[in-house]
Amino acid sequence: MKEVIDVGLPALGQPFSWAVRAGGMVFTSHGPVRLDGSIDTGPIEEQARLTFANLERAMAAAGGSLDDVTQVLIQMIDITDMPVIDRVYREFFTAPYPNRSSVAVKALVVPGMRVEIVANAVLPPTPG
Repeated sequence: MKEVIDVGLPALGQPFSWAVRAGGMVFTSHGPVRLDGSIDTGPIEEQARLTFANLERAMAAAGGSLDDVTQVLIQMIDITDMPVIDRVYREFFTAPYPNRSSVAVKALVVPGMRVEIVANAVLPPTPG
């Protein structure tokens, strides 16, 4: 059975949940969404940092941490942003890193949005 996790981000009027827990796993996706629901369309470094901070928020709300993330899928609109995204990624993750795939896409839902991620995680067993 799946359980929607309240990550503290507002609903954006689209049919999705920020994070879902099922069978000890967490499935979540994030972009540069501020707590008020607005989208950061500024420099890629700021967008990436907010995106990964949102992932960190979701993992904490699920009862885990970024150490539990097993896979990250990064979508960006400009492949030349990859070095900046990598630099920010290293602020949030340490080795051993999650499995990762990175792709350049034509566009994302909000004009000016440059990055979006999908992440999967396995939560540690709860004692008891």
